[in-house]
Amino acid sequence: MAISATLTRIVSSIVKVVSTKEDSTTSVPHQPRRGILLSTIFVAADSQTDLLQKYLKKSEENKSKYDKERLDSYYKRNYKDYFGFSEGALKEKKDLTESEKGILEWLEANK
Repeated sequence: MAISATLTRIVSSIVKVVSTKEDSTTSVPHQPRRGILLSTIFVAADSQTDLLQKYLKKSEENKSKYDKERLDSYYKRNYKDYFGFSEGALKEKKDLTESEKGILEWLEANK
């Protein structure tokens, strides 16, 4: 909607420049081409801004999800070997502390 309004405004200004050119012989001959070139630049900049705003909004909405995925991936890569090393000793124990139970649960969930 904003693009069509901008285009309408720019085209009407170009038409005014062309009609002024016909009325006056002292106008600059390259004015219509400049107007068209500038109009495409403004429209492109406007659409890029809209696209960037869309991606920024989407990124902000999914930030916590992406942070959690990144953290889970980090834990799986770095703690699996460490906890796996102590897994054998923990399975033989009869009395487990809360942290040892948590380690065994984490290993079961991340196999």
